[in-house]
Amino acid sequence: MAIWITNAGGGNIMSRLRRMYRNETAVPFSAIWVRVLIVSTLLIVVSVIGLFVRNLNLGLEFEGGGAWEVPVANDLQSDDVRDALRPLGLADARIQTGGGVLRVRTELTKAVQNQIDDEQQVDTVESITLVLAELANPGNPDPNSVSVSTAGPSWGDEITDKAVKALIVFFVIIALYITVRLRWEMAVGALVAVAHDIVITVGIYALFQLEVTPATVIAFLTIMGYSLYDTLVVFDKVRDNEHRLVNAKSIYREVVDQALNQVLMRSVNTSITSVLPVVSVLVIGSGVMGAVTLREFALALLIGLLIGTFSSLFVAAPIATWLHEKFGDEGADKGRSYRLSEAVKKRKSGVSASVSQPANPSIPPRPRKNKRR
Repeated sequence: MAIWITNAGGGNIMSRLRRMYRNETAVPFSAIWVRVLIVSTLLIVVSVIGLFVRNLNLGLEFEGGGAWEVPVANDLQSDDVRDALRPLGLADARIQTGGGVLRVRTELTKAVQNQIDDEQQVDTVESITLVLAELANPGNPDPNSVSVSTAGPSWGDEITDKAVKALIVFFVIIALYITVRLRWEMAVGALVAVAHDIVITVGIYALFQLEVTPATVIAFLTIMGYSLYDTLVVFDKVRDNEHRLVNAKSIYREVVDQALNQVLMRSVNTSITSVLPVVSVLVIGSGVMGAVTLREFALALLIGLLIGTFSSLFVAAPIATWLHEKFGDEGADKGRSYRLSEAVKKRKSGVSASVSQPANPSIPPRPRKNKRR
């Protein structure tokens, strides 16, 4: 798309942008599929390597640990908090200050994780709470002002197990629906596009060591739904254009190209309207208000939305097209295209008839009034 726009000289760029806005583009998507898929394949390889080499930076909810939050009136530095926690053996704790709140997250020892009711955990949690209360209000600490939450590793294992099962059920149901509603080739293309989005998003989290929390998992699931929706819009338009295949007037690849051009502006508009609120949540909710949970959710969602828009145009469509060209039934296609073309003709004739005839033929048309001169 960018090549199609930038290849226009000078004033032609604005003309092409106007044509794009009116869905009058003729971008040769199929001509660049191979190059784009090579780039996607490289991104997937890098993501998988990063996932195995660096691993995911799992949050405390998955690895077990504790989180403390306390409102502070004075400006605390992370180094001061770290020095205060060092005698407790928690110098590597994750510390965040901002928005008038001090947040501390740290992994507890394995003994503390596995023995939630053990006295050792009570002593450790209370010691950290007292230190943070003293930092928040020196000379007059109030332990009740500190919000404490702990989680064992079993909770994260349970959530992960349920998420994997839900993912399998999701893929099976979606595959069956698209196969019945459209084509099996489209079902494969849609699922590959969803997997493409998830793998690259997870790979980015692994490469940059972004923390994975329950909010991030929710964002991943949201990405799947958005990517699938965008892909189904493309495939539904392809099905609407299949009447062109009657009498071999067009080849399937041309039909897909036409459909992609017809939904191009819609995909761009949908992406912009989806990304803008997420960016505002990321900037205002996280940057200004210091809401960590919003940042974890919005960041994953932003990455997934951008990749999902890309995959619906450049991953799902080419895979479905190649599968159809290699394994498609030409005889069944002609019959299906004929039925679609007949349906299109009936719709057109019905529209023209409704325009030319009054709604109730028994009512004569009103006579024209003579205009006074």
